[in-house]
Amino acid sequence: MTQSRSPAKIRSFEPGDLSLLLSLNSAAVPAVNKLGAEQMLDLVNQSLECLVALLDDTPVGMLLCFGEGADYASPNYRWLSDRFEHFAYTDRIFVDDTQRGQKIGDALYSELFDRMAGTGRCFTCEVNERPPNPGSLRFHSRLGFEEIGRADNGATSVIYMRRDPEPAR
Repeated sequence: MTQSRSPAKIRSFEPGDLSLLLSLNSAAVPAVNKLGAEQMLDLVNQSLECLVALLDDTPVGMLLCFGEGADYASPNYRWLSDRFEHFAYTDRIFVDDTQRGQKIGDALYSELFDRMAGTGRCFTCEVNERPPNPGSLRFHSRLGFEEIGRADNGATSVIYMRRDPEPAR
Protein backbone atom coordinates (compact mmCIF):
# COMPACT_ATOMS: atom_id res chain seq x y z
CA MET A 1 0.00 0.00 0.00
CA THR A 2 1.27 3.47 -0.74
CA GLN A 3 1.84 5.78 2.16
CA SER A 4 -1.15 7.86 3.11
CA ARG A 5 -0.99 11.60 2.63
CA SER A 6 -3.12 12.22 5.67
CA PRO A 7 -2.09 14.97 8.07
CA ALA A 8 -3.04 12.63 10.94
CA LYS A 9 -0.50 11.19 13.34
CA ILE A 10 -1.19 7.55 14.24
CA ARG A 11 -0.31 6.03 17.61
CA SER A 12 -1.53 3.34 20.00
CA PHE A 13 -4.52 4.00 22.26
CA GLU A 14 -3.87 5.85 25.52
CA PRO A 15 -6.32 5.99 28.46
CA GLY A 16 -6.86 9.74 28.01
CA ASP A 17 -8.36 9.02 24.56
CA LEU A 18 -11.37 7.17 25.95
CA SER A 19 -13.89 9.97 26.40
CA LEU A 20 -13.50 11.49 22.95
CA LEU A 21 -13.31 8.10 21.22
CA LEU A 22 -16.56 7.02 22.93
CA SER A 23 -18.22 10.12 21.50
CA LEU A 24 -16.83 9.42 18.00
CA ASN A 25 -17.89 5.78 18.25
CA SER A 26 -21.45 6.83 19.19
CA ALA A 27 -21.56 9.24 16.24
CA ALA A 28 -20.59 6.36 13.92
CA VAL A 29 -23.58 4.16 14.90
CA PRO A 30 -25.01 2.14 13.04
CA ALA A 31 -21.76 1.52 11.12
CA VAL A 32 -20.38 0.34 14.48
CA ASN A 33 -22.27 -0.69 17.59
CA LYS A 34 -22.61 1.70 20.53
CA LEU A 35 -20.29 1.07 23.49
CA GLY A 36 -20.03 2.25 27.08
CA ALA A 37 -16.68 3.17 28.64
CA GLU A 38 -16.22 -0.21 30.33
CA GLN A 39 -17.08 -2.09 27.13
CA MET A 40 -14.65 -0.04 25.06
CA LEU A 41 -11.83 -0.49 27.59
CA ASP A 42 -12.48 -4.22 27.65
CA LEU A 43 -12.21 -4.36 23.84
CA VAL A 44 -9.05 -2.23 23.85
CA ASN A 45 -7.46 -4.46 26.51
CA GLN A 46 -8.18 -7.61 24.46
CA SER A 47 -7.17 -6.11 21.13
CA LEU A 48 -4.18 -7.01 19.00
CA GLU A 49 -3.92 -3.32 18.06
CA CYS A 50 -5.93 -0.24 18.92
CA LEU A 51 -4.72 2.64 16.77
CA VAL A 52 -5.76 6.25 17.23
CA ALA A 53 -5.55 9.01 14.63
CA LEU A 54 -4.69 12.47 15.93
CA LEU A 55 -4.97 15.92 14.41
CA ASP A 56 -3.39 18.63 16.57
CA ASP A 57 -3.05 16.04 19.37
CA THR A 58 -6.83 15.44 19.37
CA PRO A 59 -8.23 11.96 18.59
CA VAL A 60 -10.22 12.02 15.34
CA GLY A 61 -10.40 8.30 14.53
CA MET A 62 -9.74 4.78 15.72
CA LEU A 63 -9.08 1.30 14.36
CA LEU A 64 -9.55 -1.61 16.77
CA CYS A 65 -8.21 -4.97 15.68
CA PHE A 66 -8.30 -8.47 17.22
CA GLY A 67 -6.05 -11.43 16.55
CA GLU A 68 -6.88 -15.10 16.75
CA GLY A 69 -7.65 -16.61 20.14
CA ALA A 70 -9.31 -13.54 21.68
CA ASP A 71 -12.10 -14.07 24.20
CA TYR A 72 -14.57 -12.09 22.12
CA ALA A 73 -18.20 -13.18 21.74
CA SER A 74 -18.92 -11.28 18.53
CA PRO A 75 -20.63 -13.54 15.97
CA ASN A 76 -18.56 -11.84 13.24
CA TYR A 77 -15.31 -12.56 15.06
CA ARG A 78 -16.40 -16.19 15.61
CA TRP A 79 -17.29 -16.58 11.90
CA LEU A 80 -13.83 -15.40 10.91
CA SER A 81 -12.12 -17.45 13.65
CA ASP A 82 -13.76 -20.59 12.26
CA ARG A 83 -12.16 -19.91 8.86
CA PHE A 84 -8.72 -18.42 9.58
CA GLU A 85 -5.94 -19.50 11.91
CA HIS A 86 -3.77 -16.38 11.81
CA PHE A 87 -5.50 -13.06 11.19
CA ALA A 88 -5.96 -9.41 12.15
CA TYR A 89 -9.68 -8.67 12.39
CA THR A 90 -10.79 -5.05 12.23
CA ASP A 91 -13.71 -4.94 14.64
CA ARG A 92 -14.26 -1.23 14.15
CA ILE A 93 -12.83 1.73 12.32
CA PHE A 94 -14.32 5.20 12.51
CA VAL A 95 -13.34 8.78 11.72
CA ASP A 96 -14.84 12.04 12.96
CA ASP A 97 -17.42 13.13 10.35
CA THR A 98 -15.91 16.63 10.28
CA GLN A 99 -12.54 15.17 9.25
CA ARG A 100 -13.70 12.94 6.38
CA GLY A 101 -11.79 13.21 3.12
CA GLN A 102 -8.39 13.64 4.78
CA LYS A 103 -7.33 10.00 4.26
CA ILE A 104 -7.42 9.31 8.00
CA GLY A 105 -8.89 5.83 7.47
CA ASP A 106 -6.09 5.13 4.98
CA ALA A 107 -3.52 6.28 7.54
CA LEU A 108 -4.99 4.02 10.24
CA TYR A 109 -4.89 0.98 7.94
CA SER A 110 -1.42 1.89 6.64
CA GLU A 111 -0.12 1.80 10.21
CA LEU A 112 -1.87 -1.52 10.88
CA PHE A 113 -0.41 -3.03 7.69
CA ASP A 114 3.07 -1.78 8.68
CA ARG A 115 2.79 -3.21 12.20
CA MET A 116 1.60 -6.59 10.88
CA ALA A 117 4.11 -6.83 7.99
CA GLY A 118 5.92 -10.15 8.00
CA THR A 119 3.64 -11.79 10.58
CA GLY A 120 1.71 -13.84 8.02
CA ARG A 121 -1.60 -12.50 9.35
CA CYS A 122 -4.29 -11.90 6.75
CA PHE A 123 -6.54 -8.90 7.35
CA THR A 124 -10.26 -9.42 7.86
CA CYS A 125 -13.32 -7.29 8.53
CA GLU A 126 -17.03 -7.18 7.95
CA VAL A 127 -19.09 -4.40 6.43
CA ASN A 128 -22.78 -3.86 7.07
CA GLU A 129 -25.00 -4.73 4.16
CA ARG A 130 -28.15 -4.08 6.23
CA PRO A 131 -28.21 -1.33 7.29
CA PRO A 132 -26.23 -0.50 4.17
CA ASN A 133 -22.74 0.98 4.41
CA PRO A 134 -21.65 1.39 0.77
CA GLY A 135 -18.92 3.89 1.71
CA SER A 136 -17.18 1.33 3.91
CA LEU A 137 -17.53 -1.33 1.24
CA ARG A 138 -15.89 0.97 -1.36
CA PHE A 139 -13.19 2.00 1.14
CA HIS A 140 -12.22 -1.57 2.07
CA SER A 141 -12.36 -2.71 -1.57
CA ARG A 142 -10.03 0.15 -2.54
CA LEU A 143 -7.57 -1.06 0.13
CA GLY A 144 -7.50 -4.54 -1.41
CA PHE A 145 -10.10 -6.35 0.71
CA GLU A 146 -12.24 -8.89 -1.17
CA GLU A 147 -15.56 -10.46 -0.26
CA ILE A 148 -15.27 -13.94 1.28
CA GLY A 149 -18.79 -14.50 2.63
CA ARG A 150 -22.03 -13.08 3.96
CA ALA A 151 -24.22 -13.57 7.00
CA ASP A 152 -27.77 -12.54 7.83
CA ASN A 153 -28.09 -11.83 11.54
CA GLY A 154 -31.77 -10.82 11.53
CA ALA A 155 -31.77 -7.06 12.07
CA THR A 156 -28.38 -6.79 10.35
CA SER A 157 -26.53 -8.54 7.58
CA VAL A 158 -22.82 -8.31 6.83
CA ILE A 159 -20.30 -8.89 4.08
CA TYR A 160 -17.06 -10.53 5.28
CA MET A 161 -13.87 -9.35 3.63
CA ARG A 162 -10.22 -10.44 3.56
CA ARG A 163 -6.91 -8.98 2.41
CA ASP A 164 -3.69 -10.94 1.97
CA PRO A 165 -0.91 -10.65 4.58
CA GLU A 166 1.70 -7.94 4.21
CA PRO A 167 5.17 -9.24 3.34
CA ALA A 168 8.10 -8.46 5.61
CA ARG A 169 9.62 -5.08 4.82
